Amino acid sequence: MKGSSRASIVGLGITDVGKVYGRSATDFAADAVLRATADAGLQISDIDGLLVSGGLKRDVTITLANVLGLRDLRLLTEMNAFGATAGSMVAFAAAAVTSGMAEAVACVFADAPLKPKQSAGAAYTGRSRKPITGFASYSIAGGITNANAKYALATRRHMETYGTTSEQLGHIAVAQRAWAALNPLAQLRDLITLEDHQNSRWIAEPLHLLDCCLVSNGGAAVIVTTAERARHLAQPPVDILGWGQGHPGQVLERGSDFGIRTGAAISGPTALKMADVSVDDVDVVELYDCYTFTVLITLEDYGFCPKGEGGAFVADGKLGPEGTFPLNTGGGQLSSYYLWGMTPLTEAVIQGRGQAGERQVDKRDIIVVSGNGGILDHHSTLVLKGA
Repeated sequence: MKGSSRASIVGLGITDVGKVYGRSATDFAADAVLRATADAGLQISDIDGLLVSGGLKRDVTITLANVLGLRDLRLLTEMNAFGATAGSMVAFAAAAVTSGMAEAVACVFADAPLKPKQSAGAAYTGRSRKPITGFASYSIAGGITNANAKYALATRRHMETYGTTSEQLGHIAVAQRAWAALNPLAQLRDLITLEDHQNSRWIAEPLHLLDCCLVSNGGAAVIVTTAERARHLAQPPVDILGWGQGHPGQVLERGSDFGIRTGAAISGPTALKMADVSVDDVDVVELYDCYTFTVLITLEDYGFCPKGEGGAFVADGKLGPEGTFPLNTGGGQLSSYYLWGMTPLTEAVIQGRGQAGERQVDKRDIIVVSGNGGILDHHSTLVLKGA
């Protein structure tokens, strides 16, 4: 997006995140929007657009507008592409403000799956499911009943095809923990080693515990307005240069490239083209990291390295705070907090503003943000410009 048609992120709100109990998802969402609005130097009455996302159970709905006391909204809707939702919401908000459909749009995600005295692994179990019939039921009969097992299947496919190793995935986890150690918002800040990664228990082979993301309660919101208006508000604006989506429609049958190619191969080039930049121009990369493998395959599909060479790309030490390729600089979902696609987006805004403290990168002109939904089913990409 160029010239006067550009939109900017001007407000950021993050609630307390992690093992925070006694609050509903709606409460987290309202808190996040109010924080983001105040952060931008706006009043809640200035918000005329609201886009909401409420996690797998969809506990946040458009009734959030009533909770916030919003009146005469020009845009109000729920959006859901799982972990790709945050990027999609920001793109929709950017299109809305640059077209004149709205002037200031709040995009919010919140969830509260954790319960006291309940394991993190139990947080997303017990959801009602529609009966699965036909060919799709074969995976259930074979024991592939949850996201861990399905991502393990995708990871194994990549390993068998390209020789990718568990140790290479471990380098992603180690680097992101090093970033988290510098992030006061991160849930896990103790440094880990590659040996720690390899010795962590299996979740679904070949994925170890340290290959898998956190589960968190909390909420995050951003405010989007026009770049022109952004220059007169409280925070350094982070401009939205481009966006894209990709939905490959994979099915687990012969001829599928599940585990080989994702929607990032569509979404990434689309967003980069809109922004009129290439991967060589990118300074910071904030990727959706529900699993270490998701990071690796997204890097390949975006074109940061050739297909099949992601393992070698991530294993040479470039990803951490001392490296040359800043990736998931807040610790990501593996070590910081898990708020779906808001996790990479919030860190991108913090870095883009130059407000990351100890972990602030030197160069932040072009920042790429990814979102991933389902079992590599959906993808969103944002290209942002630091202030």
